[in-house]
Amino acid sequence: MTSTQTKTPLAWAQASCDSIIATYTPMELPPAGRWHYHQGVFLCGMEMLWAAGGDDRYDAYIKAYVDGLVDEYGNLMFARDELDAMQAGLLLFRLEQRTGERKYRVAAEKLRHLLNTLNLTSEGGFWHKDKYANQMWLDGLYMGGVFALKYANAFGETGLRQTVLHQEQLMRKYMKDERTGLLYHAWDESRCMPWANPETGCSPEFWGRSLGWYGLAVSQFLDELPAEEPGREALVSSLCDFVHTIIHYQDADSGLWYQVVDKGDQPDNWLESSCTSLFVYTIAKAVNLGVVGPECAAAAVKGYEGLLRTLKFDEQGKLILPLICIGTSAGDYENYITRPTSENDLHGVGAFVMACVEVASLVK
Repeated sequence: MTSTQTKTPLAWAQASCDSIIATYTPMELPPAGRWHYHQGVFLCGMEMLWAAGGDDRYDAYIKAYVDGLVDEYGNLMFARDELDAMQAGLLLFRLEQRTGERKYRVAAEKLRHLLNTLNLTSEGGFWHKDKYANQMWLDGLYMGGVFALKYANAFGETGLRQTVLHQEQLMRKYMKDERTGLLYHAWDESRCMPWANPETGCSPEFWGRSLGWYGLAVSQFLDELPAEEPGREALVSSLCDFVHTIIHYQDADSGLWYQVVDKGDQPDNWLESSCTSLFVYTIAKAVNLGVVGPECAAAAVKGYEGLLRTLKFDEQGKLILPLICIGTSAGDYENYITRPTSENDLHGVGAFVMACVEVASLVK
């Protein structure tokens, strides 16, 4: 077994990707044969690794997944009532640019038009899914927002930038808790959900992975927005505040973060790896962008080292990332605490790969 002290962050990212490749063909990635954000998050991490100098077989693996679901005319089957369906579309832009094949642009256009058909709150906030009426979730900012900004840049529809920034502004307006600086997982404008606060409409807890999606989204938005874009500076300020807030809730002993971020003192709360990976990425990204000072780098490195201590290996030496909360809807404290954990769940592995790639420049 390789000591965690002898591999670089990029080598750990590679080991993680290689373990998944050895387990699944591209079309077997769970949920098999579907255009889905689980595969998308993992493959976006793999794409980051490839861009950082990874093997070209990663590029081929990504292309095989996309080509298995997008036909020669750009047709693809996807859920047409949810922001989640857009996330895997992030894989289309580089393929379109590199190959010039029209099918990738056509597929991206189909996904983009979800924004014309999704239901909206009274102020123009996208419902997370049709079945979650009147609700905005932090998850959705990443699932649809980064895609929309990349689409704006690739195909010249610059008006999408303000659409995306408006979503983030609504989340800060309705979902941010001024006392802690954290954002609630979900907000129900109608106040009809059992979990909704009758005054604010917010769900009652600060769930780790939803906060991680928020940080991932805002940090990646800054890559896509031109310096002069109205609202960009407010986004920079939001990311700076978010990073400092999240660091405050890092577990001092393990370097990880809890499933319910602000309740680490509760005996039934537990440390979770996917939110930790997303926070490591976000903090490292903010340092690398100059949004926060280099003094924040220590928290990213501490979180990364904490993740390495959780890693396991199977009989074949393949890497296993444990402590990944399975997919989770908004709810109360018991809802989050009683969720099962999984190993090598793709959105956990994808987040870990992203964290390794981004933190690489901070690890001495």
